[in-house]
Amino acid sequence: MRVAFIGAGAVGASFSADMINAGVDVTVFDPWAPHVEAIRSNGLTINTPSGAEHTTFHPRHIFEVAETRGTFDVVFTGVKSYDTRWVAELMRPLMGPESVFVGTQNGMTIDEVSEIVGPERTIGCVVGIAANMPEPGLINREVPREGTWLAVGSVDGPVTDRVRHVHELLSHAAQVEITEDIRSAKWMKLLANIPEMLPSGILGAPLVEAAGDPEVRAAMDQASREAYAIAKGLGVTFMPSLGITAEEMPDSDQYALDLLDAVLARFSQPKTRVAVLQDWDKGRRAELDAFSGYVVKKGREMGMPTPVNQAIVDLAVRIESGDLTPSWENKALLLAAGQAG
Repeated sequence: MRVAFIGAGAVGASFSADMINAGVDVTVFDPWAPHVEAIRSNGLTINTPSGAEHTTFHPRHIFEVAETRGTFDVVFTGVKSYDTRWVAELMRPLMGPESVFVGTQNGMTIDEVSEIVGPERTIGCVVGIAANMPEPGLINREVPREGTWLAVGSVDGPVTDRVRHVHELLSHAAQVEITEDIRSAKWMKLLANIPEMLPSGILGAPLVEAAGDPEVRAAMDQASREAYAIAKGLGVTFMPSLGITAEEMPDSDQYALDLLDAVLARFSQPKTRVAVLQDWDKGRRAELDAFSGYVVKKGREMGMPTPVNQAIVDLAVRIESGDLTPSWENKALLLAAGQAG
């Protein structure tokens, strides 16, 4: 199979390297020129819990997509959720009738991808990994392959040969499940992301540190309960996820809180900084619309108020505008946001 991976950040580089080392024909494209040049010159180094791994390959700059001929059987992307639409448009000419597009991302990007390449060529993926990229050519992967968890599924539900092919490819990098309800599966991950991504980012703190503060955790829980209510209103099926079994699932919004506990226990080290905070550390725009922003949007469409998530988004917008900086000094503002409901 001929595979493309667009976006060689912490997630994309980790998965690409695992597939390349397994002998898969993978062409990697990335928009960050220093990262591409660093890998071309010195290879990619991934620090894992068991030691450093070095992979040599020749990534391509994003503008080189226009110079690429033929089609790819599978197109993966690990770009930020707000870049999904243009990446899908960029790669569509390099996809054949049987090709599939897979977003190894947070957020509900399957809808945007479906609009562009068609639902029959869209495969969703739920990602459970902890990784970061401190400098070009270097990835810190905080969870080993056997601890990395993914779920894949077609937008329409049936387990097709295309889904099985994607499962096989990603199994080189993680423990992978196949689901017939990828939308609900992605909602379970979203419920886990809601209390962690923006709140700990606003505080400028590792997730374990932020969630370990009882007052902050209470604010996080309020955002979680609000998101659970939106999911329930949308008719989302609440399913086992992130290591929580069906027998362990409560039939209430407590499950949203439990999902955060699962992230803390399984994917978080004491110094793990969420993706939003990693972006802000680098002076980049974060994925506000993929987390609380998405809950606010859906609530507005349904006529259901989401004051806690709206207040959290407002704080995040202030950080992106330069009015605030990520810091524990924002705790009082975050606690006020948690009481907005």
